[in-house]
Amino acid sequence: MPALRRTLGLLAIPALALATALPAVTAAHATPAQPSSPTVRPDAAAAGWLARQLVDGDHFESVFDGTAYPDQGLTIDAVLAFAASRSSDQAAARATAWLARPDVIGGYLGDGTTEAYAGATAKLLLAVEVRGENPTAFGGVDLPARLRSLQSPSGRFSDRSQWGDYSNAFGQSLALIALKRTPGGAPAAAVDFLADSQCADGGFPVSFGQATCASDADATALAVQALAATGRTAKANAGLGWLTGHQNADGGFAAAGATTSNANTTGLATQALFSGGRFGAGLKGWSSLVKLQQGCSAAPAVRGAVAYDATGFNPGNGARATAQAVLGLAGTPLATLSAAGARPAPPTLACPAPATH
Repeated sequence: MPALRRTLGLLAIPALALATALPAVTAAHATPAQPSSPTVRPDAAAAGWLARQLVDGDHFESVFDGTAYPDQGLTIDAVLAFAASRSSDQAAARATAWLARPDVIGGYLGDGTTEAYAGATAKLLLAVEVRGENPTAFGGVDLPARLRSLQSPSGRFSDRSQWGDYSNAFGQSLALIALKRTPGGAPAAAVDFLADSQCADGGFPVSFGQATCASDADATALAVQALAATGRTAKANAGLGWLTGHQNADGGFAAAGATTSNANTTGLATQALFSGGRFGAGLKGWSSLVKLQQGCSAAPAVRGAVAYDATGFNPGNGARATAQAVLGLAGTPLATLSAAGARPAPPTLACPAPATH
C-alpha cells in the first residue's frame, strides 16, 4: 500500500491515472460560502468552483479502498490554478499553509534522507515560488537544496526511496522550470538530460530509458515549457510541432493510449501552445475546454467546473480536470506564473437571473 500511494500521489501535474483511479473528496467538508463576484471569464469561474470544493477550506483528499488520504498533488494543482486565473487568493493562501504543515510536507516529500521524491519536491517548489513564499525555508525544508541533492550525474532528478525510483519526465520538466526561477538557475546537465530524451518524432516520453521512445502529450506539454524556459528553443519548437500534429478534430488532446480528448491533457497542451506562440492551435484547445465547462444551464453547485471529457461531469474527477483545465484556459506559462495581484475571493459564473412571472 505505501508504494502504491506514493506512485499515485507523487505524479506531477498530469496525474491522469488519479483522474480515474482516485476520486477527489470534495463534498464531505466543502468550504463554506464566501463573498464572491460574478465573472464571465472561463478560467476564473473554474477556479472559483474549485476553491469551493476544498476540504475544510484548505486541501483536497483522494479515496482509495474507501479511505480518504490527503492529496498534496491535487492541492498544488489548485494553487497553480488559482494563480493562473488571478483569483481565489484567500483559498490559495490557506492551501499553501496546509502544505507547509510538518505532517503534510513530510508525507509528500519524504524525510529527505532515506526517502526523498524528485517529482513532488519540484512540484512543491514551483508552487511555493508562484505564491511568493521563501522556498529555502518552507515548512522547515530548503526545497531548492533538496531538489538539487536528487540530481544524478546523468542530469536526471531521481527518487531516493526504498520503494524504487518513480521519477519521470513530468518531474524533470517541473524541476527545470522551478530551478530556473532560483538564483542558481537550472543545471545544464539536467537541461541536457531532458532535451536528449526527445523522441525522433519531436515529442517527449513520460518514462526515461525505454526500449521504444513513445511520445506523450502531457509529458511533451511540460517538456516544451521547461526547454523554452531554459533556452532550448529548437527542442521546444519541435515539441510544439508534435503537439499541433496530434491535436484532435475537436481541438482537444488525448491521453497516451486513448483517442478521445480529455480536459487534463488538453489543459496542459493548450497552456504549452499559448506559451510557445502557437495561438491558432491554442485557441482550438481553449474552445474545446470551454465546451466541457458547466454553464448556466447546469445545477448551480457545479457551474464553472470542467468535465473530464464529453461524457459529462463526474464529481469523482471533476476537481482534477478543472484544476488542469484552468492552466489552458488562462494560458500563462508555468515559467512566469505568479499569484501577485490575484483577487481574494472565489468568483462565480455570471448567469442571468431566473425569469419571474
